[in-house]
Amino acid sequence: MPDARLPAVPPAANHPAVQRVLEAAQRKGVPLEVTVFSESAHTAEDAARAVGVELGQIVKSLVFVSPADDGQLEAVICLMSGPNRVDLRRLGAVLGRLDVRRASASEASDLTGFVIGGIPPFGHAHRLRVIMDPDLGRFPIVWAAAGHPSAVFPVPPATLRMLADAVVSPIAEVPAERGPAADTQAAL
Repeated sequence: MPDARLPAVPPAANHPAVQRVLEAAQRKGVPLEVTVFSESAHTAEDAARAVGVELGQIVKSLVFVSPADDGQLEAVICLMSGPNRVDLRRLGAVLGRLDVRRASASEASDLTGFVIGGIPPFGHAHRLRVIMDPDLGRFPIVWAAAGHPSAVFPVPPATLRMLADAVVSPIAEVPAERGPAADTQAAL
């Protein structure tokens, strides 16, 4: 009788997606040390807790899209510091496009070759434009996804910028100032 069991899932460190990230870094002469969690880190907060660092040291690789001239979707990866959120107007200004939106999970996977939660800053299926949050530069080391939801790697921000061929630009939302004018605006 044939064996009806599924083959074992390879450990995250040996996962083909993690190997693609390691190979992409190696092509640029950078060896990476991947850390694997026993469970996936679903949020930046989970990842920060798991590696014992500040939330700001976690790199979120977020995928945004806009329609290209040929009708296809053009993707951009935003490397954001853990607590920061992308301001779509600022991102649109950097890209020179007003019609930027967050990619769906299936779009992100199709455009990068990785699943949500494990999207790395580089090593994607196709060359993508990458914009990096300048707040990541406040730390000597940041931690980014290594191609799998339970795998991360530490890297200096300048090395991350080089590996991802990223442009550094302020694309994060700016917290609203508190005061009488802000209170009046909120009430409108």
